[in-house]
Amino acid sequence: MSNQSGQELEGKVAIITGGGGFIGRAITLAYLEAGADVVICGRRQPSEAIAANGKQAYFIAADIRDPQQSQQVIDATLERYKRLDILVNNAGGTPGVDAATAPAALTEKIIALNLTAPLVMSQQAYQAMQKSQSEGAIVNIASVAGARPAPGTMAYGAAKAGLLSATKSLAMEWGPQVRVNGIIVGLVNNPAAAEHYGGEEGYRNIAAMLPLGRMAEPQDIADAVLYLSSKQSAYVSGATLEVDGGGEVPVFLHLAKS
Repeated sequence: MSNQSGQELEGKVAIITGGGGFIGRAITLAYLEAGADVVICGRRQPSEAIAANGKQAYFIAADIRDPQQSQQVIDATLERYKRLDILVNNAGGTPGVDAATAPAALTEKIIALNLTAPLVMSQQAYQAMQKSQSEGAIVNIASVAGARPAPGTMAYGAAKAGLLSATKSLAMEWGPQVRVNGIIVGLVNNPAAAEHYGGEEGYRNIAAMLPLGRMAEPQDIADAVLYLSSKQSAYVSGATLEVDGGGEVPVFLHLAKS
């Protein structure tokens, strides 16, 4: 982002759910570097403080699947900073689970974390943005699992697809005061990536299949999130930004060449 965008976020207050996690940390640092005050929440406190640009993210312990705890995050933010401008619904995830044998309780937990919690927290944030009379921005972090078949992640994919649909509905209902946008995150490089994709060779082969020749880095996601909450995207709402390196090339094309 440009220095101009950083100046635009001076005095802004952002909440980032799961802001201490792998991608969440990159988003948190991007906002701090852009001059915003940042509140992060999660069930576990980060092992070390997240700080940049002379600012430190303020951590609040909360399980956002509980509406009372997510409201407490909103209330604590207003008490500390007197306003709320940005919400990034970043917290999410799923274990791999077979659709035929997935316990109902696990399915409910996955949907609660990846769909219900972001919707409820968006409602709570919207009310806070109205009180502080700020021109707000909400960014929902979705996944390619919500846009194409994803074996082993049935509930997760359904939840993320629902979040993308809700993004457009909320943008239509809450404009012009609050803009709501979504990001479809593609394959992201992380410390466990090589193991997840069958070792270093498997990781390299999959990365090479992507049009840009690599998986995303957390900073790639953070830059996109920052754009969607800056004045540079002032006329962007209800949009879905695909941060996936150009998409996944159909496997049959590679098989046909082998």
